[in-house]
Amino acid sequence: MHTITVDAVLFDMDGTLIDSTPGVLAAWEKFGQEFGFDPVVAARKGHGRRPMDSLGELCNLENPEQLAAVVARFEEEVIKGGPTLLPGAKALLAQIDAGSSPTARGWTIVTSATRVYASQALERTGIPSPVAGYVTSDDVTRGKPQPEPYLAGAQRIGVDPKNCLVVEDAPLGLLAGRAAGAHTLAVCTSHTREEIAASGSAPDFIVDNLTRVSARWVDGKVEVEIDDSL
Repeated sequence: MHTITVDAVLFDMDGTLIDSTPGVLAAWEKFGQEFGFDPVVAARKGHGRRPMDSLGELCNLENPEQLAAVVARFEEEVIKGGPTLLPGAKALLAQIDAGSSPTARGWTIVTSATRVYASQALERTGIPSPVAGYVTSDDVTRGKPQPEPYLAGAQRIGVDPKNCLVVEDAPLGLLAGRAAGAHTLAVCTSHTREEIAASGSAPDFIVDNLTRVSARWVDGKVEVEIDDSL
């Protein structure tokens, strides 16, 4: 059991708070057939990246308008797959919300998805939209594993990224969090502990899922308790 005190928790969305795996795999399968690439390899390498980055490369699309249209179709397929809430997510967010204030929000979301997709996914799964807003692929020029998304997330809620905990399921996202200077927590919802260890993402903590994490407010900061026992 470990305890860490931070100003805020920055959550990835897909694979961390919600499970969109069926829709994601179906989307890669459909677009792999349409554009002639291996959907299994694409799904593995694209996990955690902005769809515009992966699809731009795989579909050889340089025209911004064409790429945006393809990304929109891709994310529509993911939504059709029916994203679902992951265990422990809603309870943990409620614990942080319980002590938040206008000057100490305590959490936000930093996702590689577009704002259109994120809003639909949050609504479908019942995840509350962060009061201070959240960061999507539309808000950054360089996505994960670059630090820009998590730097933007910390800025969104007015905290120093070094005093944040990034929660991620994807090695690329964990690398982004570390590059931003944050502490990092990996959830084994899409990768095994062995895969995360072998990825080089070097998270500070690893848990099976968010049922192993709890939070409370202490003196204006978020105290996060992490049960990373096997």
